[in-house]
Amino acid sequence: MAHRCCRSAALRRLLGPQPASSSDGITNPLFFAAQGLRHRKLEVILTTTIDKLGKAGETVKVAPGHFRNHLMPKLLAVPNIDKYAFLIREQRKLYQRDEVEGEKGLTTEERKEQDETLDKEQKMKEYQAAAKRLDNALLVLRRYIKVDNELREPVTKDEIIAEVARQLCVNIYPDNLHLPSPLQSLGEYEVPLRLPREVPRPEGRLQWTLNIKIRRK
Repeated sequence: MAHRCCRSAALRRLLGPQPASSSDGITNPLFFAAQGLRHRKLEVILTTTIDKLGKAGETVKVAPGHFRNHLMPKLLAVPNIDKYAFLIREQRKLYQRDEVEGEKGLTTEERKEQDETLDKEQKMKEYQAAAKRLDNALLVLRRYIKVDNELREPVTKDEIIAEVARQLCVNIYPDNLHLPSPLQSLGEYEVPLRLPREVPRPEGRLQWTLNIKIRRK
């Protein structure tokens, strides 16, 4: 009994003075808020889509215990207050494309195919840009000569590939150059390029070429 009185006194000090009508029952709003808390549900904002509960960004009502023990520790939901609502809206803007795909009902395989298609289109644009850069450029090499403009050391395919990367900032492979034999003398050359068939040919021409000029060193 003494312990119960002590607890009651401490509770009264915490709540402050009560009006005269409080003798019939507890009237402090904190107690009214606590009454029925076990049965009241909380409004939360989902940060990710959860089956049978809602989609990411939606406001739903859940039991306090479910939010406290499951949703909040895993950051699956946040309280429905202005600060978190703003953050969720910003997050949804970043992932808007994923949400649109989800609304369309795309399966994992369909999304994979869509990503592969986008990758192919991007690679094709890169191929076309590289082909135009090679076709419009002039690769200049310098060599010592012997007699009759003959080079002391011929220009090989590997050297051309290295110079293309250094001078034009384009990476090509040996199969991309049609060079049956090394270049042996000074002058200008048009070396045909072997690019993927998907890359359109240059307008008015049969193939892409790389212009090379060998000068005296």
